Amino acid sequence: MVKPAGRAPSPRVFVVVLATCGLVASFMQTLVVPLIPSFPRLLNATPSDASWVVTVTLVAGAVVMPVSGRLGDLYGKRRLLLISLGFLVAGSVVSALTSSLALMVLGRGLQGCAMGAIPLGISIMRDELAPERVGAAISVMSSTLGVGGAIGLPVSALVAQNADWHVLFWASAGLGLVCGLLILFVVPESPVKTPAPFDYLGALGLTAGLVCLLLPIVKGGEWGWGSGRTLGFAGTAVAILLIWGTYQLRRRDPLVDLRVSARRPVLFTNLASIMIGFALYSMALSFPQLLQAPASTGYGLGLTMVQAGLCLAPNGLVMFMLSPVSARLIERYGPRTTLMTGAVTIATGYLFATVLMDNAFELITASIIIGGGVGIAYAAMPALIMGSVPVTETASANGLNSLMRSVGTSTSSAVMATMLASLAITVGGVSVPSATGFRLSFVVAAGAALLGLALTAFVPKQRQPEPLVASVH
Repeated sequence: MVKPAGRAPSPRVFVVVLATCGLVASFMQTLVVPLIPSFPRLLNATPSDASWVVTVTLVAGAVVMPVSGRLGDLYGKRRLLLISLGFLVAGSVVSALTSSLALMVLGRGLQGCAMGAIPLGISIMRDELAPERVGAAISVMSSTLGVGGAIGLPVSALVAQNADWHVLFWASAGLGLVCGLLILFVVPESPVKTPAPFDYLGALGLTAGLVCLLLPIVKGGEWGWGSGRTLGFAGTAVAILLIWGTYQLRRRDPLVDLRVSARRPVLFTNLASIMIGFALYSMALSFPQLLQAPASTGYGLGLTMVQAGLCLAPNGLVMFMLSPVSARLIERYGPRTTLMTGAVTIATGYLFATVLMDNAFELITASIIIGGGVGIAYAAMPALIMGSVPVTETASANGLNSLMRSVGTSTSSAVMATMLASLAITVGGVSVPSATGFRLSFVVAAGAALLGLALTAFVPKQRQPEPLVASVH
């Protein structure tokens, strides 16, 4: 393994490199969104089969986050971060070289494995940075999960509209390679490791359980919520996860320490994370459709994909710009109050959109409010988690928290798609969600954010305003 340069990098460079890796990893979530309507033609596949190009990335990302986190705790977080970026580069090259559905699904699955980079980066920051710098750095890293997706949408739409679609994957391969080189020469290996064997059986059980859980969530609308396939996968998921949980409780060195995860601060932070993830993805699904709906509907704005993406890009920038504000809120009021503030802000943004959705400016304003709330909330989550778990379990605990956000986004994808489809109208021979459908989706998303607020209220108040800093001493 190549070692970093002898002289330690400045903290600012260190944070910029890790945050860039987070941006590139989260960019994979929206990389192919502009191509979704064209994939059946481009890949010579049915719409149902082509949808796996998106589904496999969500499932792979959700599965890999807790597993890579535990591997990072055991064998080195920097090493696992490099492996994650290696998967991203490999998946990008496979996708760039093919027009075959099977190979494209394989490539996108490998790209999804890069999502472990964000919780690993957060954990490296905790291990390497001075205590007074940890809060601000983690706020920046946490925001990349939303920023990468928000900025990636218009960029990928612009490329897809003006160049061969394979260029998107060559670009992502190049970005992944650059990030890997930066990690090699800038980021040192964390000295904090856990001397224990890896729980291979636990990893296999968690993978099987998550796949069986997420597939009916993501594909239930297509398969039918009451179909044998949906119910069969859901029932299998419950059985596997119950057996897996029992096994984890009996194992001396489990993949996920469920006793730590059951602690009140960790448990309710993770439950709140599901709701915040749900609220975040609701905007990504509903706002572009509303912006692109035909103007003849009376409420649609008739924008192109590129124009809609540009309208939503500012919310990602706001997430990033609020990172230092989030850090100050955490330092002064604690991560619990900060998370509650983020949840209230998200709900406010959706309620604003429910009342005011007549023009692009109003929707941009609503998206900025929501993005600001997400940025604040996402910064507080790892601070709450890391203030409540042993330092030797930082990466695996962050990976589990990131998994909870993924469960929220996957559930949002299924719920919102079903809701908007069930309240659709036909205009000019094209089925589009109705104004009632959009408003109902905004209300549901606001409700999810407020439920996240209620769950956060069950997190015990911290005696010290900065539990994250206290925990690194």
